[in-house]
Amino acid sequence: MNIAVCFNLAPAVPLRGEQQDRISEAGAEVEAEAVAAALTLLGHTPTLVPLGAKITPFVCVLQKLQPQLVFNLCEGFWGQSSRELHIAALLDLLGLAHTGSPALTLGLTQNKALTKDLLVRHNLPTPDYLLIQPGESLPEKLPEKMASSWPLIVKPYLEDASIGIGAESVVSDMGALRSRVAYIHTRYHQGALVEEFIAGREFNAAVIGDGSLEALPISEICFQTGLERQIVSYAGKWLEDSAEYVATEPVCPAPLVLEEEETLQAAALQACRLLGCRDYARVDIRMRDGIPYILEVNANPDISPSAGFARAACAAGLDYPALIDRILKLCLTRMENTNA
Repeated sequence: MNIAVCFNLAPAVPLRGEQQDRISEAGAEVEAEAVAAALTLLGHTPTLVPLGAKITPFVCVLQKLQPQLVFNLCEGFWGQSSRELHIAALLDLLGLAHTGSPALTLGLTQNKALTKDLLVRHNLPTPDYLLIQPGESLPEKLPEKMASSWPLIVKPYLEDASIGIGAESVVSDMGALRSRVAYIHTRYHQGALVEEFIAGREFNAAVIGDGSLEALPISEICFQTGLERQIVSYAGKWLEDSAEYVATEPVCPAPLVLEEEETLQAAALQACRLLGCRDYARVDIRMRDGIPYILEVNANPDISPSAGFARAACAAGLDYPALIDRILKLCLTRMENTNA
């Protein structure tokens, strides 16, 4: 098959946030190269199609190429992760079948506050939260449950990949809370999501499928001694020379009893069904007192060979080419059902 493997390029200087944030954005090209290599092994003809600062050249390449299918790995548009959904919508408008979740799902899950609103509405556990938009002040009194649950954690509400998250994100008093909210507003130009901090084990639950979803083996993020805060910070996820990275170790399959594994997988499947995830997704969860608190639903996780999703697939018996083939076949089946 003639397959376009689309990915987003990153500006040399991030449009907002910190210079180091570019590392995660630039990773999309490495991911695309790995997917293309796997597709070649599977007998297909992949073409890498980068999306840069202008949309017109991207569209022109796709129209000239006329791929039978697009492997959509775009995680935003020129440093703006909140525009991830627009790329999937553009592919739909061009009449190009593509892998991954639909535009609406990408938009919903990119917005952490809206995702949590939906989770709460459907009785799925998630940490208590408060959204403070730029120009808004913290309320004089926090909601009762949060006020009695220090520490809290503060995140940008329209980012992923742990962007904007470090040890300073976990705050223990109102002064530190105000300071971190102001940091998110000024550096990331978006709302600050203030959450109850869930002290407990942290897990990633990978989900694969379309319509009928399957939970892959659970991965645990094991925090080693020496971490200032036991969280998956940006440094812990991306900066390989940092102490945080060394002390943040994924283990898959996670050491769980059957009941715990089933509880985590059930929560992940319910969240993905609710939000309309398809082909592949990852749900980040903290377990406290047997309750799986959903932190985030990532409808477009990194699927490069060294990433957590591929690790979970391998634990389920899918090597990397087999994983890419599985995702490809999910899209092909969708195409056949649409054209039937």
